Amino acid sequence: MTIADIHKTAADKMAKSIEAFKNELQKIRTGRAHPGILDQVHVDYYGSMLPISQVANVTLLDARTISVQPWEKGMGAKIEKAIRESDLGLNPAAQGDLLRVPMPALTEERRKELTKVVRHAGEDAKIHARGVRRDANEQLKKLVKDKLVSEDDERRGQDDVQRLTDRTIAEIDKLVQSKEAEVMAV
Repeated sequence: MTIADIHKTAADKMAKSIEAFKNELQKIRTGRAHPGILDQVHVDYYGSMLPISQVANVTLLDARTISVQPWEKGMGAKIEKAIRESDLGLNPAAQGDLLRVPMPALTEERRKELTKVVRHAGEDAKIHARGVRRDANEQLKKLVKDKLVSEDDERRGQDDVQRLTDRTIAEIDKLVQSKEAEVMAV
């Protein structure tokens, strides 16, 4: 393994960490509706647990209402039950085959709780990035110990990994700030 391989591996892991953090942020509910909020809700479809998006069309009716149109007639009740039982706190209303899922307005207290959740998720993502940096630095030290690279090369490699970590943490901070602003917007 070379220094370039170690750097590339660390960069890939940090990029995946940012993507996982973005996915985590999408699950955090703001006052506005977006179809992705139902991605984590699974429904029983002939014995298999599938995401709602694989058994129905999920679209926006307006800024505060999601519409769910099941592809099969009998799925409406199952989808409604799955949404009610999820931890999202949503209460769908059936209109024939169509389900309307209104997004309740958030209270000021709930908004503050959600900003804490966002910060905590951001801190977890930063911890993961720092863990990747630690692993990369250990691999660089092992290369020096095995006399495959010089100490100067190891130092440059560590500096590159540190710059990568700094960029990743800065991007995570930026995502946290934008999500906090989105949550606090009334």
